[in-house]
Amino acid sequence: MYAESIGRLIEEFKSFPGIGRKTAERMAFHILVSKKDAATKLANAIIDIKEKVHPCTQCFHITDTDPCAICSNEDRDAHLLCVVEQPKDVLAIERMGLYQGKYHVLLGAISLLDGVSERDLTISALLNRVKAEGITEVILATGPSMEGDTTALTISQRLEAMDVKVSRIARGLPTGSSIETVSKAILADALETRRPFKNQGA
Repeated sequence: MYAESIGRLIEEFKSFPGIGRKTAERMAFHILVSKKDAATKLANAIIDIKEKVHPCTQCFHITDTDPCAICSNEDRDAHLLCVVEQPKDVLAIERMGLYQGKYHVLLGAISLLDGVSERDLTISALLNRVKAEGITEVILATGPSMEGDTTALTISQRLEAMDVKVSRIARGLPTGSSIETVSKAILADALETRRPFKNQGA
């Protein structure tokens, strides 16, 4: 139906989350009718993000410097650590402009059904940071889901032997939602009204 190169581009766009065939076709034909330099800029931007952007070696947030801008900012509270599942959760919290501590990105959540265990996340690195950096409070900002709760419980159990306060963001977040999709007001309230995390398995 289409030339091979157009069909291949459509298939690549279809692999994007939330992109169906019709949208993929519109995107492909937009590139087709665009000037060559516009298409080249897009291609170079994709190459740059793959070659230059990587996880920060301290917090695992995405960055093109190491350490990232947040980890290297001496004005932030180095004793307060907010634990999130994904880099996009950091961006959601940062948009509020209220939190002034640092972050640790787990790069996922424990999900036995999906084959994701504690060892697949950056939990070991988190524990090492708490020991080495003099962290006094760990805020568990994992998602309000079964996977998020399991991950938070696992981390709290690992932190029991350490002299650190463990809190959980308030449950103002709708069950099944994600950090990145809730409004700034709801997220701000959840963070500000965080409470001590009680190990329900104890």
